[in-house]
Amino acid sequence: MSTGPDPADHRPAGRPADPADHRPDGGRPAERPPDPGGADRLRERIAAELDSARTRSRGLTVDALADAALVAQHSPLMSPLVWDLAHIGNYEEQWLLRAAVGGQALRPDIDVLYDAFENPRASRVELPLLSPEEAVAYNERVRSRVLDTLADARFGPGPALLADGFVYGMVIQHEHQHDETMLATHQLRADGPLLPEGDAAGAPPGARHPGGEVLVDAGPFTMGTSADPWTYDNERPAHTVSLPAFHIDVRAVSNAEYQEFMAAGGYDDPRWWSEDGRAWLDRTGVRAPAFWTADGAGWQRRRFGRVEPVPPDEPVQHVCCHEAEAYARWAGKRLPTEAEWEKAARYDPATGRSRRFPWGDAEPGPDHANLGQRRLGPAAAGAHPAGASPLGVHQLIGDVWEWTSTDFHGYPGFAAFPYREYSEVFFGPGHKVLRGGSWATHATAARGTFRNWDLPVRRQIFAGFRCARDAEAR
Repeated sequence: MSTGPDPADHRPAGRPADPADHRPDGGRPAERPPDPGGADRLRERIAAELDSARTRSRGLTVDALADAALVAQHSPLMSPLVWDLAHIGNYEEQWLLRAAVGGQALRPDIDVLYDAFENPRASRVELPLLSPEEAVAYNERVRSRVLDTLADARFGPGPALLADGFVYGMVIQHEHQHDETMLATHQLRADGPLLPEGDAAGAPPGARHPGGEVLVDAGPFTMGTSADPWTYDNERPAHTVSLPAFHIDVRAVSNAEYQEFMAAGGYDDPRWWSEDGRAWLDRTGVRAPAFWTADGAGWQRRRFGRVEPVPPDEPVQHVCCHEAEAYARWAGKRLPTEAEWEKAARYDPATGRSRRFPWGDAEPGPDHANLGQRRLGPAAAGAHPAGASPLGVHQLIGDVWEWTSTDFHGYPGFAAFPYREYSEVFFGPGHKVLRGGSWATHATAARGTFRNWDLPVRRQIFAGFRCARDAEAR
């Protein structure tokens, strides 16, 4: 485990500079607002999204658990839940009150407590943190000031932080990203009350369960974006990437398929494992996905306090990148590169353009993808036929984050904005890119260009994978 800031956090409080210190364009081209109705409608959207995120955060903390469970450290991999709760308020204060509008600081004395880079997750329980009651009161005070200043916010030409409401979108996404992190903490909790189950997971009546693979023809496509106003710096700029032809699986690898790998001795056969993967196996003794146990009736899993049979048709979840790579080699395939994943998700061969989502440019709906914690796990294969890409690849958005073979790096022309610690400091061979979002990812952070990254040993995240292979192979 890292002794420095946990790379899975990659949502630090940061230290915003005075707004006058930002370049006028912040390295970002002029763009149209996300809501074509204008500034008033954008303000309404921002206020609604802020409220929705906070309702979700409270539902995962003070509305769900007693104080003792909120202040406890349930795993050295994760923060105490009360740290996350106050951190989202501190981040909001720093960016929406200080950096965006130059307002007076409310609690500068707690900045250091909630700086993710100064305080590794394993040590945050030792800090003099705000109590749950104090955190709620602080967050409410910050939010009240934010809504007051939102009424006068100007989203037109001017400071890059305010252009198109970017800084508000950044804070909204940040809170939802911490909500997903808090769900991982809940999964690691040894006991306590269960979270509500949510919607059913099955496919709609008559839906087919897709399988097999599709061929993606060789050629260029547009990767990344320069026109989506709430995207992060690592998604920018749009650029042309040309790829050779490849095959990619229609859906993510299922629990049943992964059990075939296990039954065939996949964990014990060194042929399928990289050198780093074998070292990880030797160190951990892992022989199944996280939270799985075997009994006389087969494989069971623990999911938010419930022990249940492993459902065969769901994507496998809680596997690290080493496990994903080993399965792919066993299957005679490999993990897709990040560019291959994005082309399969966004490229429309009929028009030659890259869509915002596999199904088009419209915001995700419940028919498109399993997102936003509507249920506490992946949906079965075939559950969202309306979300397929033009190439016929299913469930690329939601359900599970998908490991790729690509190291995290900046695109050509990358410019850090609004702070290096969001993504640039993580560039390099240590972190692998994940794509697509999980069932716990909110729709504001699940677009086809969104890039997640983590250490290849991480298993507490809601991650799975799909396979690819060269078109010339076999």
